[in-house]
Amino acid sequence: MSQAPAPLETEPHRGFMAAVWYGYARVIVALRWVIVIGWVAAAAAATLLLPPMQGTANDIEALGADDDSFAAEQRSLELFEFPLLARAAIVQRNPEGLPPVVQAEAVMRGIAINQGKYDTPLLGAIPVPNAEGAFPGAAEKNTTVLTYVFADPTLNFFEQTRIVEDFAAEQLTDPSDGYVGVTGSIPARAAQGLVLNSYVHIVEAVTVLAVLTIVALTFGSLAAPALTLVSVGAAVFVTLGVSGWAATMMDVSIPADLRPLIVALLLGIVTDYCIFYLSGLRSRLREGHGRLEAARLATASVTPIVAVAGITVAAGTASLLVAQSPLFRGFGPALALTVLTGLVVAVTLVPALLAILGRGAFWPRTLAATPTKTRDRPSLLTRAVARRGSAFVLVLVCVAGLGAAAYQARNLDLGLGFVQSLPETTSAQQAADAAGKGFAPGIVSPTEIVVESPGVGEKPDEVTQFGEALKAQPGVAGVIGPGDLPAADDVGAFTAKSGDAVRFLVILDSTPLEATAIDTLGRVEAALPQLAAGAGLGEVTTHVGGDTALASGVIADTTNDLFRIAIVALAVNLLLLVIFLRALIAPLYLLASSVLALGATLGLSVLFFQDFLGHDDLTFYVPFAASVLLLSLGSDYNIFAVGHIWQEARNRSMRDALLVATPESTRAITSAGLALAASFGLLALVPLGPFHELGFLLGVGILIDVFIVRALLVPSLITLVGTFSSWPSDILRERRPRVRKARAVS
Repeated sequence: MSQAPAPLETEPHRGFMAAVWYGYARVIVALRWVIVIGWVAAAAAATLLLPPMQGTANDIEALGADDDSFAAEQRSLELFEFPLLARAAIVQRNPEGLPPVVQAEAVMRGIAINQGKYDTPLLGAIPVPNAEGAFPGAAEKNTTVLTYVFADPTLNFFEQTRIVEDFAAEQLTDPSDGYVGVTGSIPARAAQGLVLNSYVHIVEAVTVLAVLTIVALTFGSLAAPALTLVSVGAAVFVTLGVSGWAATMMDVSIPADLRPLIVALLLGIVTDYCIFYLSGLRSRLREGHGRLEAARLATASVTPIVAVAGITVAAGTASLLVAQSPLFRGFGPALALTVLTGLVVAVTLVPALLAILGRGAFWPRTLAATPTKTRDRPSLLTRAVARRGSAFVLVLVCVAGLGAAAYQARNLDLGLGFVQSLPETTSAQQAADAAGKGFAPGIVSPTEIVVESPGVGEKPDEVTQFGEALKAQPGVAGVIGPGDLPAADDVGAFTAKSGDAVRFLVILDSTPLEATAIDTLGRVEAALPQLAAGAGLGEVTTHVGGDTALASGVIADTTNDLFRIAIVALAVNLLLLVIFLRALIAPLYLLASSVLALGATLGLSVLFFQDFLGHDDLTFYVPFAASVLLLSLGSDYNIFAVGHIWQEARNRSMRDALLVATPESTRAITSAGLALAASFGLLALVPLGPFHELGFLLGVGILIDVFIVRALLVPSLITLVGTFSSWPSDILRERRPRVRKARAVS
């Protein structure tokens, strides 16, 4: 029977760095009880003494703080002394028709709010019925009333939503009122927060159960998942406490959606590193070493790989700091801190636990020493990637398949749909659907267009003609302007007191904040100068505000950030690969393989969400955050897999090194990848659009990386490039004469 090359004898002291890492392992093993007690105390202190991690509740303002749309809204407020855009609305609807008295009461209620006749914190209201002639573009007549309401903008979205809901519940008590609910971008964000809070612990519990099951099956052990649970628990409690403390000390806001991602990332990477250490310990125990020496040798061999891998992931996520977007700048430090905490736990607590448990880490399985001079015949897959002919075919197939999937990423569209991401059972989603049926989908978040010009308010015919021209634009369902709503005209909502400005509410026929609406608004905005000239208004200054305009600006900023983030992330990953492998060629094709896998993942997400499910777009931040994580985690697996091949190739031929190192590293990476994919994929249990997308992108991306890139593409590339992979160094060639000499003696 054909046999694989035998692994080399253990040489813990060979070379300066090997001696350093073995010395580190001796310290960890000697202090094992102190380290375990220290981490337990740190986790308890972080939980009890440090402030909990809190997400910001004002992220709509944070997203657009420097955006032209907010500047337009501010200018509108200066000109008219009354805001026109509200990010919350009360919806009343009866498909059979709202009684005229109910419609009239809604209008009078809005006027009374504006006059301060209600004991409510609401600052103002604009009622809009779809009565005959009141809204020419409405899909129905006399079925729906939508009342835009204004609350104190300094309050967070939970507080603003509660004020609006309390007022509606107090006033709309009769069944004939047809009260549906409160909707808009602010109530939608509040609803997202409530959904997230109600599901986060369920998702965390299911994820922990899933990854521990994978660890148990990998090692046939009940003790191994218990060890993993202790390590993950220490990392999670310390990270959440330290993150909350750091955010408080630096007065920074952590994105509200980040906690589930932080926990998933910690679960994934700490479990991965536990699997790597457990695999190393199992190998040393099978070689016949005692408990403490096996722990030292496993720690000395695995720790440098884990350390570089963790630093690579942390540095990659920290590349988000170069973004201009406040959201990404909040993601970057939080994710980097998460990875670094997990890394410190992995390189200290995990080896300490292994030194304490020894063979007990694999209970109830019994590990016996096994001969290491020979191994069974390599698998068909291992032999295929180690032969140049079959490796060439595998590279062609992998590149062609991944490239075809990546090509679909060209159709990726981005959006910012708050309401659309909610489950259909939420009040905000139901109210938005009802408003869209009575008016048009864009009624929930209309666009404000301000026209500035000396005396423009004294040109009613030209202003009316401009409004009609706006209505005629493709994608516009209706326009409300001067003279359309008496209740609004009474407070000067559409014509400035100076007479030098007028403004319009533009309702689009597509869902606001999504890609189609953003494209429509872009065309309308580009046409404004021509429309004004055609209406006889002459040269005017226009300002465009609203949630769709905000989404357009945010996505434009995000796209601009892409180049900066990509350059820094790629440079960081390449630099760390070069330093670790002491080579230039291998890091280039390793990074290229990760980029190809990332492109394929993005392409598959387009096919699934946009083509198969029919979604208009993906949430704007999801592809970018997922890309940084996948690129960094790909380098993480590169370091583990190629690091083992490099160690073997320094003392044997490249083919023999592949035959020895690939099976063991592939088994460990497969188990680790399954755990990480489960950790990320289960984010999709949160019934919110962004988490469905994150779960799919990260879960599928990890599986592609593990089962295609690391198992097939990378080993095949190493076979084809051979020892030239280490250029300009000779680390893969300089010791081969010693191998031949050793074989001759044998």
